[in-house]
Amino acid sequence: MIGLLSKTVLFPYYIVLKIRHLCYDRGWIRSKKYDTPVICVGNITVGGTGKTPHTEMIIRHLGPSAGIAVLSRGYKRKSKGFRIVEASDTFAESGDEPLQIKQKFPQVTVAVCKERTEGADRLLAMERKPGIILLDDAFQYRKIVPSHSILLIDSGRSIVGDNLLPIGRLRDLPCQIRRADSIIITKCNLAVEFENGIIDDVQTQKVLQSERERWRKSLGLREGQGLYFSSIVYGKPVAVFENEADTRYLYSKTALCFSAIANDRLFKNHIAAGYKLLDSLKFPDHKTFSKSDMKLVSGMSAKYPLAALFTTEKDCKRLTSCGFVDKEVKKRLFYIPIETEILLEKERKAFFDSLL
Repeated sequence: MIGLLSKTVLFPYYIVLKIRHLCYDRGWIRSKKYDTPVICVGNITVGGTGKTPHTEMIIRHLGPSAGIAVLSRGYKRKSKGFRIVEASDTFAESGDEPLQIKQKFPQVTVAVCKERTEGADRLLAMERKPGIILLDDAFQYRKIVPSHSILLIDSGRSIVGDNLLPIGRLRDLPCQIRRADSIIITKCNLAVEFENGIIDDVQTQKVLQSERERWRKSLGLREGQGLYFSSIVYGKPVAVFENEADTRYLYSKTALCFSAIANDRLFKNHIAAGYKLLDSLKFPDHKTFSKSDMKLVSGMSAKYPLAALFTTEKDCKRLTSCGFVDKEVKKRLFYIPIETEILLEKERKAFFDSLL
């Protein structure tokens, strides 16, 4: 009965997606191709695969000389149309993730526009037009033909056996994986020691090769599609409110945390590895923190007055613009910076060579 109900609910959505992709594949709906290289980073699930850290990884490795411009939709921003993101913006003007990228890489042009074709046209019409456009979260945006398309899949949540929304977490058909030039299995934990994401251990390489064969088979990848693995590298905690923070809390043996990200599992695990995690709060992804939300945070922190309080790098952008954070929370609140890296140095080189 449940299986029949699922098929009944999902069938209309499946048909709509099937027809939409058919129209693009047959050329009945035209897509635009640019002479300037366009790299697309995206997924086919709802959130949590690490799109922004992987976009930042590409920026770090290609460097400022590549003339990179990042183009994002600017999810949940309140501004309209095309906008160049400034480091002084609020998340309401630009969206939390584009603002995070701009503040980490001030030399990079970051723009937001719901219609990416308009955004790309506006970027290429600028006096200093970009040498590369990075499309953030645009795998489903088929109005642009990317030069290279990167699909991210969470290592702890494969798309195999999952269902379309609202029954499952898929926002697109699994068969669309064939459109990707590169697939990255993200948030990998191979239970081995490595430094800065670089693995040289022979045994680890054998484990990775076994994983590669398993993933290629389960995903049904075609020949020529690159398959890579990435892992999160956490940085040292940074005060969210620098001028009001008391860094002595970092030496506490206990901690609390809260976040508004799609998947907080690894974030909490990282904190629990260094502290005794006493309590946590989880809000919906991209949540604009309200007065009642911060009251919950204040209440949690008041129960444990000696514990350090942690949040994520993405949430930090919304918290600095929030007027409801009390002084006691500001003293104890830190975020954990993250980076992501392709595992194995030779594969990292192969991945970036494929982009260029």
